[in-house]
Amino acid sequence: MPVITLPDGSQRVFDAPVSVRDVAAAIGAGLAKAALAGKVNGRLVDTSYIIECDADLAIVTERDPEGLDIIRHSSAHLLAHAVKQLYPSAQVTIGPVIENGFYYDFAFERPFTPEDVERIQARMEELAAQDIPVERSVMPRDEAVSFFRAMAENYKAQIIADIPSNEPISLYRQADFIDLCRGPHVPSTGKLKAFRLMKVAGAYWRGDSRNEMLQRIYGTAWLDQKALKTYLHRLEEAEKRDHRKVGKALDLFHVQEEAPGMVFWHDRGWRIYIEIQHYIRQLLREHGYQEVHTPQIVDRSLWEKSGHWEKFRKDMFTTASENRDYAVKPMNCPCHIQIYNQGLRSYRDLPLRLAEFGSCHRNEPSGTLHGLMRVRNFVQDDAHIFCTEDQIQAEVSAFMDLLFRVYADFGFNEVQLALSTRP
Repeated sequence: MPVITLPDGSQRVFDAPVSVRDVAAAIGAGLAKAALAGKVNGRLVDTSYIIECDADLAIVTERDPEGLDIIRHSSAHLLAHAVKQLYPSAQVTIGPVIENGFYYDFAFERPFTPEDVERIQARMEELAAQDIPVERSVMPRDEAVSFFRAMAENYKAQIIADIPSNEPISLYRQADFIDLCRGPHVPSTGKLKAFRLMKVAGAYWRGDSRNEMLQRIYGTAWLDQKALKTYLHRLEEAEKRDHRKVGKALDLFHVQEEAPGMVFWHDRGWRIYIEIQHYIRQLLREHGYQEVHTPQIVDRSLWEKSGHWEKFRKDMFTTASENRDYAVKPMNCPCHIQIYNQGLRSYRDLPLRLAEFGSCHRNEPSGTLHGLMRVRNFVQDDAHIFCTEDQIQAEVSAFMDLLFRVYADFGFNEVQLALSTRP
């Protein structure tokens, strides 16, 4: 006779194991209709989950923060379901929730066209309207590998084969579509009321450029059509202000294939750049920073000592000369340490604030490059403060004041900060 404790502290007693859906129904028909999932002892589960002993239970609806993520996750499955119906030879891989939506990666013999995306969107809407029940089942790992291989879903079989053999595999079925997933999912496709496919992009299998290229279909999903329309309108307004379009229209800068991720500044853009740099330089001087300049290329031994060579070697540009290996600096930190290490230092020299407009290079994947926002070459307006422990609080506080002043001067008055410290 499980005793179910609800968030308000009230309890319900049942004379046999009971599902989350049945508990919601016992509370009220409206709640049962609105239920998307449950949270049993803090763990998210499907509404079909059976509670066999005493437990704390919260019914998750669209009003809860978790509700939107569940809708988006289920929308990814709906996307895969539609693709498999329209293009049976397509293989499904992974389909996670991301900010504002979801995506699903597919292996298909040809590129998806805009017309394909329209067909997929229409089929998703048909499947949602059918209000198809979403059912969970469990299968042993090895059996699940054979099951997906028999369906020619080789990517799913690879994913499952990497899971420990003693771990049961949960599967979700909606009509003729079945997918590997931990869940939870909405009880039926009718809960998915507002979604839109956005674009198709390339993506390497498991994010490794040595693997085959897949096709990633992005989508967005919301609680209702009003929220979806608001989001799409916001995207349209942002598109008008895309800095890449503005940069071209105002003749500020450009990028080209011969130097991917590196910016060609035109006269007008460079004037703005110099003005901003001058502004920052003046502020740094006012706040007691010394401006330094360090080499662009440094011997491998320094990057090994700093740990960059071991951890970030694949993200660094390297070169060689006279039997020595060098790296183009991806950041300024190790070089600033070298300046500090020159000569003897007294506590009377502290705090020592070293700042640099350091030109840095990082070998970012080509698929991630985006205008001025994600590049391979950038100037890192960077500084390092050498101080005693007793000076840390005052130095951090002074820096925060400087940071807020800069953002405020550029019109940003609501700034959120995250402070990272050593473990």
